[in-house]
Amino acid sequence: MKKIRLLLVVSPFILTALFVAYKLVNSAPSEALPLEARVVKILEAGGCESCHTADPVLPFYAELPVAGEMVKKDVEEGYRAYDIAPFMEALLSGATPRAVDVAKLEKVALDKRMPMAKYYLVHWGSQMTSAKRNIILDWVAEFRTEYYADALVGARAAEPVRPIGDVGEVNAEKVKLGYDLYHDKRLSVDNTVSCSSCHDLSTGGVDNHQYSHGVREQLGGVNAPTVFNATYNFVQFWDGRARTLAEQAAGPPLNPVEMGYNSFDEIVACLSKDKALVERFEALYADGITEANITNAIEEFERTLLTPNSQFDKWLRGDDAAITAEELRGYELFKEHNCTMCHMGQNLGGESYELMGLRHNYFQERGLELTVEDDGRFKQTAQERDRHRFKVPGLRNVELTWPYYHDGSRHTLEEAVADMARYQSDEELEQDEVSAIVAFLRTLTGEYEGRKLTTSNEYGVVIDPDDDHHHDH
Repeated sequence: MKKIRLLLVVSPFILTALFVAYKLVNSAPSEALPLEARVVKILEAGGCESCHTADPVLPFYAELPVAGEMVKKDVEEGYRAYDIAPFMEALLSGATPRAVDVAKLEKVALDKRMPMAKYYLVHWGSQMTSAKRNIILDWVAEFRTEYYADALVGARAAEPVRPIGDVGEVNAEKVKLGYDLYHDKRLSVDNTVSCSSCHDLSTGGVDNHQYSHGVREQLGGVNAPTVFNATYNFVQFWDGRARTLAEQAAGPPLNPVEMGYNSFDEIVACLSKDKALVERFEALYADGITEANITNAIEEFERTLLTPNSQFDKWLRGDDAAITAEELRGYELFKEHNCTMCHMGQNLGGESYELMGLRHNYFQERGLELTVEDDGRFKQTAQERDRHRFKVPGLRNVELTWPYYHDGSRHTLEEAVADMARYQSDEELEQDEVSAIVAFLRTLTGEYEGRKLTTSNEYGVVIDPDDDHHHDH
C-alpha cells in the first residue's frame, strides 16, 4: 500500500516534469535570431530532411522489424512527394528560394500537418506548434512582399497567387519579326504547319485538340499547352527539356511529327530565298538568318504574350467588386485543398515538376495503355523518381485551354478539378465545391492587347484523334 501511495504522489510530479520538458523542447526559436534563421531552425528541428531528401540519415529503429518498415515507408512517400533539399540549401546559403517551395511550406504550416504525430512523439522538439506556425507565416508574408514586384498591399500582399505584370523592355522590331515567324508555315517542311497551328492566339494559345496535327496529318503524343504567359514557366514542355522560350521554339521545326525538317540549315536555306525577310534579319542581327536568330525573334515575341487584368488580378490589386462571393469562396477552397502548393505565382503554375497521381495511381486507373509521354520528366533524366512527374501547367485562361492534363483526357474544368483533388490531394469534393473552384478559375481569364481573351471554339468539344469525331462533354 505504501508503494501505491508513493506512486500516486510521485506520478503527478513525473507527468508535470515530462509536460514541462516537452513544452520547453517545443518552444519556438529565439526572437533574437532573424526571421529566416528561425524558419531554418524550425525545419531542422522538425526533421523535414529525415523524409524529404534523397539520402536521409535514418534513426537506429529503422532497422527494427515493424518500426523499421513504417519508417522506410514514410521516408519513401515523403521523398516521393517533395524534395526539400534545394529549399534548405537556398535558405542556408542566403539564396532566394523558389516561390513554389515557399507555397508548400506555407500550406504545411497552416495545416500543421508536418511532422506526423508518430514522428514528433518520438522526436521531442519537432512538433509544429502555433508559435512556430506563426513564425513561418510571418516569413512567408515578408518573402512575398519583397520577392514579387507587384506592389500589393495589406493582406493580399501575402497571397500565393500574384497578378500578371508588365511585359517589360522588348525590341519592337524583333517582336514584329517573331510574330511573323510564329505564323510562318515555311517553318514546316511541307509548308502546312506554323507555330500558331497548335498555339492559336485566337483560341487561348492552344488548338483544343487532344493531340495536335503536324506535317502529313501526323498526331503528336501529348497535349499542346498554351503559349500565353509561357514566359513565366521555369522550363518549357511538359518534360522540361527546354530551358527557355528560344530553346522551345527550336524543337518543333526539327520534330519529324510536328514540322518535319532534318536541320535548321534547311530552314535557313528556305527563308533566305525571301529577300525582304533577309533584309529584316540583317537589320536586326549582324549574322542575318540563323537558327539562334530565328528562335530569338520568336522568343522576343512570345515574351509579349501576357494576359493581365483578369477579374482576379483586379481583386488582388484591391478591387473587392471584381469577383463575386462564390468566386472568392472558390479561391479559398482552392487554397484549402492544396491547389496553391503547385499552382501559385503569376501563372498559377509552371514553377515546378510534380508527380501525376501523388495520392492515387492515375495511370493505373486511367485505363489506357502507357506511352512514352506518360513518363514525363523521366524521359530526360532517366531517374526513377521522375517517372510520371511533369512541369505543372499554368492555370491562366484555363477556361479556354481544354482538354486538360498532359494526355488531354479531361474535357471540362469540372472533370479536371474533381480528379485533381482525388489524385493529388486524396479528397472527394462535393459538387458545390467543384462549382465554386471552377467559378474562381474562370476569373483568371485575362486580356491580350487590351481585350479579354475569348475563343470561337465550343467549350468542352475535343477532336478525338482515334476516330476524328467530336465528343461533347
